[in-house]
Amino acid sequence: MARYTDDFLQAIPKTDLHVHLDGSLRLETLIELARDQGVELPSYTTSGLTETLFKTSYNNLDEYLAGFAYTCPALRSPEALERAAYELVLDNAAEGVRYLEVRFAPQLLITPSLSFEAVMEAVDQGLRAGTAEANKDLPPGEPAFEYGIIVCAMRFFTPAFSHYYAQLYDVLQYSRPKEVVQLAGLELAKATVQLRDERDVRVVGFDLAGSEAGNPAGIHEQAYDYVHANFLKKTVHAGEAYGPESIFQAITALHADRIGHGLRLFNPDHIRDPNITDPAHYVDSLANFIADRRTTIEVCLTSNLQTSPDIKRVEDHSFGTMLDHRMSMTLCTDNRLVSHTTVTDELRLAVDHFDVDPHQLKNLIVYGFKRSFYPGNYSEKRAYVRSVIDYYDRVAQEHAISE
Repeated sequence: MARYTDDFLQAIPKTDLHVHLDGSLRLETLIELARDQGVELPSYTTSGLTETLFKTSYNNLDEYLAGFAYTCPALRSPEALERAAYELVLDNAAEGVRYLEVRFAPQLLITPSLSFEAVMEAVDQGLRAGTAEANKDLPPGEPAFEYGIIVCAMRFFTPAFSHYYAQLYDVLQYSRPKEVVQLAGLELAKATVQLRDERDVRVVGFDLAGSEAGNPAGIHEQAYDYVHANFLKKTVHAGEAYGPESIFQAITALHADRIGHGLRLFNPDHIRDPNITDPAHYVDSLANFIADRRTTIEVCLTSNLQTSPDIKRVEDHSFGTMLDHRMSMTLCTDNRLVSHTTVTDELRLAVDHFDVDPHQLKNLIVYGFKRSFYPGNYSEKRAYVRSVIDYYDRVAQEHAISE
């Protein structure tokens, strides 16, 4: 097993293509914003919140998601959103991340005085300011910091989730809950495309997030058909808390370019569709289908270990099997606050617990840039990726890492 120093992992250019803004605040910032917004927290100390809310392990995904009931209300002002986005860029740049795709669900943040457009512009302004700071006095030959925004629709919500959702349920009071969720996703798809086309906000993708079990992605086909027809890139949380058929649905019904998590890809015992009579064959066929299409999986090791008690050791994560299948993957944080992690931490977990040779490590890094939803045109993206590869090779040579 190759040995990589902390200095090397810190120095190489990195991406984070799967990071939630509302799950990645600085803990001290959350406390300040909660006080400003009148949000009642279980504790107003970092140690207290780590003990009660943002723990080192959780019983399941729903418990993991409970912290968002506090972070979202604390973010419902332009100033809070801009600050959180700005700090997220600085935290990433400090550990060598060069490209960041920040995702969040704007419908969770809308208030009577904060529109969809205002939410998006505040986040973009914070990311833009952080990017300018990160790129100031950049040494020659180093790739610049860049970013994009991914907008999340929700698989499930109730009126209690936000003012926007409460209004929607009130207006659509004769619709079933799943119909309300479906219409919210389609409305968000239309708003996102219009925003991208009419305003200077760096929206690069569309996502589906939230509780996966019992909330199939299929009801969002219309929303994904709309963004697909308007050339917006697509990712889907799938295979995190449900089986392989959820991943298949994301790729085929929702046109997913990437898969968020994909943890249960190799778990035939998690298949619940009674029409799948040979689960092992189904899993093998699906894995080959994904590998052949180079559909990139956004792997979040720490987050998965926290929300999946059945995975007792890092080595039991499906990442190792993905490596064996030579799949296109990139390592991500998911939620820097909720999971107490960084991109460098995720890389350290991977190389310490799996046999990641130098060629595979370079692929993990490069796939993050190549399969990003980079906001420029194809030629600009190629030039940017080339600059990243050149810089990676330079850092590897300086640290005596050879393929």
